[in-house]
Amino acid sequence: MTQTRRTFLATAAAGAGVITVLPFAARAAAHASDMFETANGAITVHPVAHASFVMETPAGVIYSDPVGDASAYADFPAPDLIVVTHEHGDHYNADTLAALMGEGTTLVVNPAVAGMLPEDMMATAIANGESTTWNGVTIDAIPAYNITEGRENFHPEGRDNGYVMTIDGFRVYISGDTEDIPEMRALTDIDLCFLCMNLPFTIDAEAAASAVQDFRPTYVYPYHYRGRDGGTQDPEEFATLAGDATTVKMGGWYAPGELG
Repeated sequence: MTQTRRTFLATAAAGAGVITVLPFAARAAAHASDMFETANGAITVHPVAHASFVMETPAGVIYSDPVGDASAYADFPAPDLIVVTHEHGDHYNADTLAALMGEGTTLVVNPAVAGMLPEDMMATAIANGESTTWNGVTIDAIPAYNITEGRENFHPEGRDNGYVMTIDGFRVYISGDTEDIPEMRALTDIDLCFLCMNLPFTIDAEAAASAVQDFRPTYVYPYHYRGRDGGTQDPEEFATLAGDATTVKMGGWYAPGELG
């Protein structure tokens, strides 16, 4: 990784680093956005909610796991690429996809979601370990699954995807919903990471911090951290535990009373 690719450029709003308290639709337009440099221009990250975010990149506009009312995306450029990690309702919604996709939008999903799509919605399906390319971007499907006894049914091994997208040499890892699996710890040269952490469905802040100490992404957004029955994780605690292994970025993922 070159120093140029790893340099954080700018913050587009004064509230960067603070979890913004705004209504759902307003938050998409008003929360902080961060910019990261690549060899051919900047990547701008717009957290939307929970597991949904938008990235403006030199290759085009990428939406990850867009769900909810399409109005939450009204102030963002239309998507050129949408990736969906798995079938759960906080990651996949066919009505949202239909509202957001245009004629030129590419959709990349895991095979299980591909089998659920409406007949008129075309997608590229890639399974764990497979890859595809889009507009010069390599998209690798990374396993995402549960390993704790009694939780395997939430995200069974082999079904769901995380993704590593390589954009002009800048590598972005989207964890999807996963526990602390060896495939995640084995990742290398990750410039930007979106890392889930909630219980009982994924991992806790301590395990997430331990994982980044192994694969050492340059920047990481803790996301998807609202849980149930006390399973919500504290991104500030994660940042403290991660120490100097990474630079932690905060996004305005939640408004008061929203559940993950």
